[in-house]
Amino acid sequence: MHKKPRVAIHKFSSCDGCQLAFLNLGKTLLDLAEMVDIVHFAEAGMSGEDREVDIAFVEGSISTARDIERIRAVRQGAAYLVTIGACATSGGIQALRNQADAESWRSGIYPEPGYLDSLATSTPISAHVKVDLELWGCPVSSQQVLAALRQLLSGVVPSQSREKVCAECKRRNNVCVMVTQGIPCMGVITRAGCGAICPGFGRDCYGCYGPTGQANVASLARRCDELGLDSGDTLARLRHIHSEAEPVRSAVLKWEKDA
Repeated sequence: MHKKPRVAIHKFSSCDGCQLAFLNLGKTLLDLAEMVDIVHFAEAGMSGEDREVDIAFVEGSISTARDIERIRAVRQGAAYLVTIGACATSGGIQALRNQADAESWRSGIYPEPGYLDSLATSTPISAHVKVDLELWGCPVSSQQVLAALRQLLSGVVPSQSREKVCAECKRRNNVCVMVTQGIPCMGVITRAGCGAICPGFGRDCYGCYGPTGQANVASLARRCDELGLDSGDTLARLRHIHSEAEPVRSAVLKWEKDA
């Protein structure tokens, strides 16, 4: 008898939001269970973290020593590893501590910081093991994970969009908030995938889907300066969710060095 492909959904340091992309599928998730054998998905009640699988989805960044051990075990037991969301692909919000003195934070907040198992930095999964596919977003969408899974099950390598949010805005006939309202917007350097949700409501994009490989970060920073945004606020916007993602990371480091 032909066995169904085995799938696991693992959580590391994160908010669980990307795992909800699976749970939010509703009835489609039940249909998916007819196509694959979900052997580990703690949020949905299935526990089998150590089982070998065909496809492993991983949410969350590497933030503790235990995380490093776990991700190596996940990689060893998975034929194909897919990272989902900002934390797994670039370190996420918690990577903001990479530019700070993490030890002083721990000692200043916790009466017994010695009990904490926390690394000095928060890093993406790819910094520790080979990743076969990255799904960007904060959070990823149900359509993203479902499309990627179906393509993988069909033997097709999922394609990655090279478009920016600006292209999605044009398709939705959104009026550009940067041009018409002078609002600094990250859409010009952010990869497409969200459907331009925020500009669709008349507000600026804050970069939840991460920077495109061709992002001209320096040009956006200059434009933010022209629009009157304080340099500190510009840096905060660029770092925000994907501070460790290139080319944002290199651009910010150069900016700080030249300042």
